[in-house]
Amino acid sequence: MSFDLSVWALPNGATPDQVRAAVQQCREGWHSQQHPDPRVVAFYRAITASYPDRPSRPGTPWEVVPLHAAADHVEMNLFATCPDQVLLDIERLAGEHDLMLFDAQDGSVYPPPVRVRS
Repeated sequence: MSFDLSVWALPNGATPDQVRAAVQQCREGWHSQQHPDPRVVAFYRAITASYPDRPSRPGTPWEVVPLHAAADHVEMNLFATCPDQVLLDIERLAGEHDLMLFDAQDGSVYPPPVRVRS
């Protein structure tokens, strides 16, 4: 059983409900025809530089390869036993690239740390 996360490039001020709606559209096979968001491209390059998704190799955290990358998001299906450091790196990179993080296990949405207001 995989542990599934995705990162989303939505406009500033996007709500968790808007992220969940985008996730649902993706699951239904609807993807807008747009140029890849530079934030998504940068995240994908950074995460796969540390944890390659091509070719599949032993020790990878990815249960499904290659990663599902679209213009506005990257979906990652991780082995449930992947090291915590992988999750920390995903969270850090999502924040660095101003991406919303969606946890498919419970539907939680986490804004990048820079969006969190005290």
